[in-house]
Amino acid sequence: MIIESLKNSKVKEWMKLKEKKYRDETGMFLIEGDHLIKEAEKMGLIKEYITTDLENKNKTIVSKAVMKKISSQITPSNEIAVCYKKEEEQIKGNIIVLDGIQDPGNLGTIIRSAVAFSYQTLILSSDSVDVYNEKVIRSTEGMMFQINIIRKDLNEILPILKKEGYTIYGTNVIQGTNIKNVSFASKKAIIIGNEGNGMKDNWKPFIDQMLYIPMNQKCESLNAAISASIIMYESGSTNE
Repeated sequence: MIIESLKNSKVKEWMKLKEKKYRDETGMFLIEGDHLIKEAEKMGLIKEYITTDLENKNKTIVSKAVMKKISSQITPSNEIAVCYKKEEEQIKGNIIVLDGIQDPGNLGTIIRSAVAFSYQTLILSSDSVDVYNEKVIRSTEGMMFQINIIRKDLNEILPILKKEGYTIYGTNVIQGTNIKNVSFASKKAIIIGNEGNGMKDNWKPFIDQMLYIPMNQKCESLNAAISASIIMYESGSTNE
């Protein structure tokens, strides 16, 4: 049986998964493209496959019109999957903490860099962009399945990190220490602030050391994802 009607109840359910509210209610989201689907398969997170391949009887077959409707891309893939959200785990390893990150592309890039530089946990503040936003998902290139992602109010989580012995680093162009001159702790958490406003002053009491990335005077600041990537690389986590 091929689903051809855009008013089909299943199509309506899939469309709802484009909304954060419904993703939160169901614990599911949509992924698109071979690479993302393969990464989700490795984790056992696929609930349902949706395809336009008429020969694939083990998957839900839909018309091209339906696929175009549920796809988030200009040129739809031949396959989309309904995926379960990855369960949050206990805090582990080195940590990148994101304070109010809003740009989906930035979040996706930070996730990829965190995996590349062996950061095992990413903590998203409650006011950061949704990790299951379709633009975030695409920009992670499947790496979102390879890291422990926790969404939490930083007022709750930062005291816990202190109690668990983490050295917490923040960023401050004026008061920070040149990142080249920092001897990073083996157990560390790095806070990256909002793209426009930086790290909130609220978190300063939890900071053990402020950092800054030296650059020439032609550039006032770096993109949040680039800053996070440089700091994670310089902190030496690739060998851990």
